[in-house]
Amino acid sequence: MEKKIIQLLFICYFFHELIIVSSALQVGFYAKKCRAAESIVQQEVQRSFSTDRSITAALLRMYFHDCFVRVRNNIVYFVQGCDASILIDSKNTGNKQSEKDAGPNQSVRGYEVIDRIKSRVESACPSTVSCADIIALATRDSVALAGGPKYNIPTGRRDGLISNPSEVNLPGPSLTVEEALKFFTNKGFSLNDMVTLLGAHTVGITHCSLIQDRISRFDGSIDSNLFTRLSKTCAARNNDPSVFLDQSTSFIVDNEFYKQIRLKKGLLKIDQQLASDRSSAGIVENFSINPKAFQQAFANALIKLGNTQVLEGKFGEIRKNCRAFNPPAQQKKRQPRKKSFRPKNPPPRKGSKFSIPFIAP
Repeated sequence: MEKKIIQLLFICYFFHELIIVSSALQVGFYAKKCRAAESIVQQEVQRSFSTDRSITAALLRMYFHDCFVRVRNNIVYFVQGCDASILIDSKNTGNKQSEKDAGPNQSVRGYEVIDRIKSRVESACPSTVSCADIIALATRDSVALAGGPKYNIPTGRRDGLISNPSEVNLPGPSLTVEEALKFFTNKGFSLNDMVTLLGAHTVGITHCSLIQDRISRFDGSIDSNLFTRLSKTCAARNNDPSVFLDQSTSFIVDNEFYKQIRLKKGLLKIDQQLASDRSSAGIVENFSINPKAFQQAFANALIKLGNTQVLEGKFGEIRKNCRAFNPPAQQKKRQPRKKSFRPKNPPPRKGSKFSIPFIAP
């Protein structure tokens, strides 16, 4: 009995270590190391937003896809959360594919914004500001510019040394609430966190190919006028028409998304199910009538997403170029390993029906 208790404590300890929010990150991490860092990020994001308001959706998606990766090796899980692994180009890895080449990531964009920021911070403070922090800060600033919450996000992340497309496992648009929740709980997130983060669909687009299950036939689960409009749009003879996820305030980070899914105007199956599933309907209702509650929850969820499973201290590296690992001679520390038990419901491997983009920019 005593042996079993010790084993249980051992397992719980490592699982806690795996999902715990980092306590080493701090707001204002670069205040003394690189005083201009956050203002440079803000300036470049403003520059992009002034000519392309859709950059908010693009950066939100990049942030989520980078932070939501879990590297696996049998029952051992390597620490890999927000570490800028999504930025690596395969041509810079000895022609091995990188995360960027995974199916869900092939339409991720906004890399040029990160490149411009990195170029400027390297000039101001060489080898000081991580690409992972740049993604987190750029996302924060783009959300604020789009009318979303203004929040402080801790920094101090390091860049990872792994970028493997076969380890990209993301929740897809055709899941049920129960299926999608497994992805989030495996990363230490709650149902409320999931419903909140899906609120990122208040900006951005999706493509007709991803909503065919919603418009192939009318079944009453979608507003009839929207069904008619989408059927016409998606029948157009171009490659794959795009449609706004939020048909009302398409470039504004607000609670309109929740109002629409309560009216059966959700485009993606998972979005619409949030409003109809008993477990999540109450959260949706609260956000739909309380914009301040959504704004605060959204800020908290983005902070939590960016603080979970990060590299810090002397682990990983600070890349000189966000698209390439530093030369081996400059890599002083390898990726740390922290064991945990295999989750009860591990996410499917690449190639499953779940390997579909979470947020379309």
